[in-house]
Amino acid sequence: MSDHFKYYLRVRYSECDAQKVVFNARYAEYIDIAITEFLRASCPESGFFEYHVVKQTVEWKAPARFDNVLELTVSLLSLGTTSFTLSTGIRVAGREQLINVSETVNVFLDSATMEKTPIPPDIRAALERGAPGVIVDHAGYFGRR
Repeated sequence: MSDHFKYYLRVRYSECDAQKVVFNARYAEYIDIAITEFLRASCPESGFFEYHVVKQTVEWKAPARFDNVLELTVSLLSLGTTSFTLSTGIRVAGREQLINVSETVNVFLDSATMEKTPIPPDIRAALERGAPGVIVDHAGYFGRR
């Protein structure tokens, strides 16, 4: 496992389908939350900034189930003039096997006009730095083992 930014969440009952596995649409929510926490950790001095998801690809490899603690790792894949692409890997915490991988392409926007605009130098530098070693634990995984 890497030193990428890590986000932990616990699968809730309402997120599962009749087969008792996480419903496929929930993964996009998990990815969105992890990316928000990644941006909060990597760009703290930048404050709020506008961006929109323009493309997301998701590949399922294995199911997650009720009460699993999931570890989501987020890292920068590429950085363009107006866009940035993030990779998210999901695994059951403590296991090596990825159960889900995604790539999310985001476009930076001018908050006044909502038009795409070049990524400012401070945010570009923060995205390049990322948040290695940062852990956000919303599952209580490290406190209850």
